[in-house]
Amino acid sequence: MLKIRLARAWKKNSPFFRVVLTEHTAPTKSWFKEVLGFFNPISKEFKINNLEAVKKYLSCGAQLSPRVEKLIKINNITL
Repeated sequence: MLKIRLARAWKKNSPFFRVVLTEHTAPTKSWFKEVLGFFNPISKEFKINNLEAVKKYLSCGAQLSPRVEKLIKINNITL
């Protein structure tokens, strides 16, 4: 099953997350199929770069992680 979830990136003391499409059994920091956006928790910036791809994957059966779903609701992004 495919999941759209956050994957940690960058340095140790500066958190930054990518919104990625990955297999649900894959470790968080391992490979992913596609980068769909990013989330910066310091500046509270959340952006989906390819909204059409997210809609396509959701229609094919992919699921959102709880945190990504919450971020989408907070930022009023319609899927």
